[in-house]
Amino acid sequence: MVNQLNQMPGKKNFPEKVFLQPLSIIFGLITYIRNRLFDYDVIQSHEFEIPVISVGNINVGGTGKTPHIEYLVSILKNEFSIAVLSRGYKRDTKDFIIADTNSTVYEIGDEPRQIKQKFPDIEVAVCEKRVKGIKNLISNFKTLEIILLDDAYQHRYVKPGISVLLIDYNHPLYKDHLLPYGSLRESHHEIRRANIIIITKSPLEIKPIEKRIMIKNVHPFPYQSLYFTAFNYSQPNPVFENSGFATCFATLKNENYTVLLVTGIANPAPLVSFLNKQCITIIHIAYRDHHKYTIVDLKKIANKFDAIDSGKKIILTTEKDSVRLNDLPDIQLLFSRPIFYLSVDIQFLNNEKHLFDNQIIDYVKKNKRHGVLHSAKS
Repeated sequence: MVNQLNQMPGKKNFPEKVFLQPLSIIFGLITYIRNRLFDYDVIQSHEFEIPVISVGNINVGGTGKTPHIEYLVSILKNEFSIAVLSRGYKRDTKDFIIADTNSTVYEIGDEPRQIKQKFPDIEVAVCEKRVKGIKNLISNFKTLEIILLDDAYQHRYVKPGISVLLIDYNHPLYKDHLLPYGSLRESHHEIRRANIIIITKSPLEIKPIEKRIMIKNVHPFPYQSLYFTAFNYSQPNPVFENSGFATCFATLKNENYTVLLVTGIANPAPLVSFLNKQCITIIHIAYRDHHKYTIVDLKKIANKFDAIDSGKKIILTTEKDSVRLNDLPDIQLLFSRPIFYLSVDIQFLNNEKHLFDNQIIDYVKKNKRHGVLHSAKS
């Protein structure tokens, strides 16, 4: 059973449709013209003499970009010098910043901070202008061999060597509409720009017919590789080090725990679905993606937890939310309560992990730079 607070907006009602559909047509025309200007080199894209892999999506948020970036880091970091470049969404700073392990979410954003915490030995930077960010990374790190661009499918000023497009299995593009009526940033026909398409959040036991239907609807071109991935959730990890709290899914299930779930992510539905198999009662406080927590939020979480009439109760959140919570000056409000986060990694289906890994590694090996510094081609 899930009791959800702060319910996210659902389907559009009729008045919204009448108002938003014309705006979507205008938005679609603008994005179409923009893409054609790039296609015909009226607006130039910059190509770099260093391997650049872009990971992004067409619909707004919720496809699993960060876990897939982290997966790419994990398969490349032991052999190559890597940097991750992100816009640093909702940070309080501007321009180019190189992250370190002490950088806060306010300085670099939650996702770059999460990546830097998890992989402290790689370079992580943020910059709104990706061309400038890439040039600065190349200038600052002479031995850099590959740059991963986070959320850059629409950032066409950079021409990546490989463009990875993520599509949520549960929200196929062909069923969606352009913003603001739907959640598409551009037409689903722009899928043609991708070199690799990954259907994310797929069922682990996907049926062959379901896979065939998805492939038929995506309709990849011969030059495009298509893969399916699923999410794997970790056992609960304490948000605060040395908190003294510990638990596991077996305990939650066997002892009928009540879970207060706190999320500020684009699409918490897969997490909720997973937790429904682990516990009987879930109370869900759902904030919008990249939500900036305040002392009011912390008090609400603490009060809602304290009001649960059970001795067996915990707070669960996501890894991205835990990064934001840990940077709050008033976080001590939750210190005395058992609060845990779940990290997520990806699993390739159909034994295709080695195919994807080899495709990525072969590209980097064939294209890594041998000189000291390369500038962008105009």
